[in-house]
Amino acid sequence: MATEAQSSRLSGSSLRRHRPLLLGAAAAIGCAALTACAGGGAGCAGCVALQTRPGVTETFQFVAAPNPSASVVLFVGGDGVVADVQVNFLLRVRGRFVEQGISVAVFDAPSDQSSMSTAYRTGDAQAQDVAAVVRYLKSKADVPVWFIGTSRGSISAASAAARLSPQISGVVLTSSVWAPTTAALGEIAVPTLIVHNRDDGCAVSPFAGAEAAAAQLTSAPAKELLAVSGGTLHGSPCDAISPHGYYQIEDKVVPPVIAWIKSHRP
Repeated sequence: MATEAQSSRLSGSSLRRHRPLLLGAAAAIGCAALTACAGGGAGCAGCVALQTRPGVTETFQFVAAPNPSASVVLFVGGDGVVADVQVNFLLRVRGRFVEQGISVAVFDAPSDQSSMSTAYRTGDAQAQDVAAVVRYLKSKADVPVWFIGTSRGSISAASAAARLSPQISGVVLTSSVWAPTTAALGEIAVPTLIVHNRDDGCAVSPFAGAEAAAAQLTSAPAKELLAVSGGTLHGSPCDAISPHGYYQIEDKVVPPVIAWIKSHRP
């Protein structure tokens, strides 16, 4: 079975098995909206479609906060297709950012990518797609834009932050899959928060890599490692419903991340 830390698609049966673990009615409603978003078209509530490259469309869910103080672009793990990872940590908690005055864009695989491979996540095509989303967010509210990635989504967030540092205000990397993520760290020139769980049992995302990663942020004007512990495991240690996905310890992660974003204004 594919996991958050792997790039192949989750099967429909895997999604059905995990859905009962979603946190409350708000999470269930959010997942329904994201399923519609991934399908595109007229039924895509709250979604925006941008032509980002010739013949390529990026369709993403956008939720505007009233009088926002910042905007974030969220990058999910797994294959990067939002419909395939509906219990992803960032999808479960994205509403909390909006409640705290931070608008949210959920980045999804663009129309020319059936999934977000490492090559795409670290390449120029993703940077162009993400830059278009950043411009859109800036057109909606002239506030700082941050990237937040989790698991394989941290590959995207780190690479995009390295390429687009002049356009954004910071990046948060959570439960990072280290090998592809660390290559970009030295080029990130914005405040960077690394969040990792001491109890992360995912072999490609060990806590032992967190301090070394923070040390590689040589161009970041501010950096910090937020270490947490705990979480509940259901299934694979690399899946979202686990310490890797901060399952049942979201309150240890989300408030400090929001506070860090708000305290590191340009």
